[in-house]
Order: sequence, then C-alpha cells, then structure tokens
Amino acid sequence: MKNLHSIMLDKEKCKGCTNCIKRCPTEAIRVRNSKARIIDQRCIDCGECIRTCPYHAKYAITDSLEEINKFQYKVALPAPSFYAQFEVDDVNKLLYALLELGFDDVFEVAKAAEIVTHFTKQFILSEKNKKPIISSACPAVVRLIQTKFPDLIENILPLASPMEVAAYIAKKKIHKEKGIEEDKIGAFFISPCAAKMTYVNSPLGFERSYVDGVIAIKDVYGLVRSKLREIKDVKPLSIASGKGIGWAASGGESLALEIEEYVNVDGIHNVAKVLEEIENGKLKDITYFEGLACSGGCVGGPLAVENPYVAKNRIKRLSSKLKDKEESLSAWTEEIINSFSLKLEDVLFEKELETNPVLELDSDIERAMEKFEKVNNILNMLPGLDCGACGSPTCKTLAEDIVRGFANDTDCIFILRENIKELANKMVELSNKLPPSLERNDE
Repeated sequence: MKNLHSIMLDKEKCKGCTNCIKRCPTEAIRVRNSKARIIDQRCIDCGECIRTCPYHAKYAITDSLEEINKFQYKVALPAPSFYAQFEVDDVNKLLYALLELGFDDVFEVAKAAEIVTHFTKQFILSEKNKKPIISSACPAVVRLIQTKFPDLIENILPLASPMEVAAYIAKKKIHKEKGIEEDKIGAFFISPCAAKMTYVNSPLGFERSYVDGVIAIKDVYGLVRSKLREIKDVKPLSIASGKGIGWAASGGESLALEIEEYVNVDGIHNVAKVLEEIENGKLKDITYFEGLACSGGCVGGPLAVENPYVAKNRIKRLSSKLKDKEESLSAWTEEIINSFSLKLEDVLFEKELETNPVLELDSDIERAMEKFEKVNNILNMLPGLDCGACGSPTCKTLAEDIVRGFANDTDCIFILRENIKELANKMVELSNKLPPSLERNDE
C-alpha cells in the first residue's frame, strides 16, 4: 500500500513530551531520543497529533495558492466548511472572493455532496453492501478501517467523495462549455483537513484523483477576509442547498439521506469505539453509519480557522436560511446529473479497498502466534500503567515493539529500576567478597 502522507514532524520544535503518542488512534507515533517519530505505515493523517501537540511540532503539507498558476484554467472547490469560517450575509461574496484570489471558476463541493447523496440513496436501495453501510466521505475514517478494522471494509460505501465528484464534474463542465482540455484545468480543493491531501496523493478506490491540489482554509483565510471588504454587490453564483452545505457538520450527511436508521459520530476516538461495536455484531439494525474524524465534523478540521462550535452554528443557520430555496436549488442537482448523464456506476469505486496489515505481528500465521505469545509474556512483566515514559503509547505497544525488535525491555523505567536494584545488590555482595587466599576459616 502506497503511503504519501501529509502530516509531518518538525524535529526542531518537538520536545519529546509524549502527548501525541497518547492521542494517536493507530498508535503511529513513538518517542525516541527525545523526539517523536511517525510510523508512516500506521499513520492515517487524521490530524489528531496536530491538535494535540502544544509545541506545534506536527504540521500538514498542502499546496500553496501559487500552484494554481501552473494551469491554464483554475477552478476552486470550496468545502462546505469553508462557508462557516466567515460571518457573511451572502455566501456568493465568498465565492467571488475566491475568484479575486486568481481562480477562473468555482464549483461548490456542497453541490457535489447533494449529488453523492442522490446516488447514496440509490445504493442503499440496491442492498448491495453489508449493514450498516459506512460512509466513505472521510478518508481518515476509511484508512482507520483499513488499519484497525479490516473486517469492516466490505461495509464501506464504495462511492466517490463529494470532493472527487466536484472535481470530475467541474472539469467535464468546463471542457464542454469552453473547449479547454481537461489536463489544462486545475481543480483545487479548499480544505479543512490534511487527510484530503493524502487522498489526492494516494486515492481510495480509484487509480487517480481528478483533484490537482489541496489548499488549506487557513492559508487563504486572511486573503479572503481582505477581499470581502472590497466586495459589495454580487450576482448569484452559489447553487448549493442547505442539505449540501449541512455536510460540513456532523450528522449533515445522514440528515440529507432522509432515513431514520442511522448513527453519526464525530471525533476519531469516538468513531473507533463505534466501529468496534459494529465489528462485534452490535448495531445490525442500523442502515447507515456516518463517521467523521474531526470533532464536530469537518468544521473542526485542523486546517480550519473558526471555532468549531461557532462554525457549526453558522452551518445550521445557513442551512435553515436556504430551506425556502430547497426546491429550486435541488433542481440544479437533477440538471447536473442529467446534463452529464451521470449514473450510479459512474461514481462507484474503480478498485477494491485494501487492508493495511501493519498491526499484524507477522504475515505467517504460525510465526504470528509465536510472537503473540511472546508479547503476552512480556506484557505480564510490564507494570500495565501505560505511562508512555518508554516512548511507546501503552505497555502493550511496548511489548509488541520489543518482539518486533524496535525496543528493549529496559526501555520501561520500572524494569530498568528493578535491574539497577538487582545490579546494586550484586555489587554490594561482590564488594564483601575476598579472594580465596585471604578468606579466613574461623573453625
């Protein structure tokens, strides 16, 4: 499995505090020689370490705004959460602001979300997947399943994400209307999270992505704010409805589906707990599971700017405001689908998702069982405090690291202390011992 990650470590800023190793959902971080180290094969780019690090030593690599100039025609794909970053009376001003930044066109990912909702409804009715069907919208959650819950891969909705659908339609539309070749059209997602950048580098379910770059919301936030001061009267550009924009917050995707048997969960650790329940056979009566890695949904992404609770409230108000226009805005969805003759098959995954066997002790089952037994033996020797002083997240991961040859038992401060105590006792014993020629026999 190819790993092209967007989460990086700044070693100069890292203090080796071990905060990050406790929060990583896949235990992908170790601290060695007073510096954190990210294990690429385990990392799912959820951004939890970015939020957790008090020294800002974790950061996300995204594209700069200058990258758009490599293309003849530049189109912005603003995430639904983009709208929630600003207090504006008209979202059209935000779209005009993006045009002022150098983009030639804008295609709202919120509108693509409505299209994905349309085909998700069809897929649910087809009853092709195991229940509950798990949303594939959040790439971090999909990678979490590949890594920790591989038995649930069959449950994942095999549909392209709204970002991918937006890029696909935008390029087809521009080529059709303006005659510009698709490879000269640059589609750039304005993103609240790092996981989308990883997706573009290493797509899930597809050979390649139609998205050409990912720009962090925080990197254009100041520029957009400055442009908003200059924008007064604007013509309608936005065609997204409240249902599409609602995807920005947890539960928005499920509400758009208009079904009753669903569960929506936000926060990667909460998602992991519910996935474990699903894996154990509970929640079988649920039709759909919406899991989002960030707290509050995409509005809580590490590359967003606004407080997630404030942002979530703005999404709610904006969705409510657009309710009166729901019928006319929904008509746009049907028009786009019909215009490009889109069918369910057009947005289905091109290839099956692979498991990420990095958590396995060995690919050979017999050797894996032997190593598992060694792990348990070592684990019985460890204190079970999960203090993290050894640089591994838990005593169990330290035991696994020892078996894999990445650590030693003396990395545990408690075992080291016992060894030193034992060595000290032997030193005392040896210090009292005399050579045989000097020993006295009192008998």
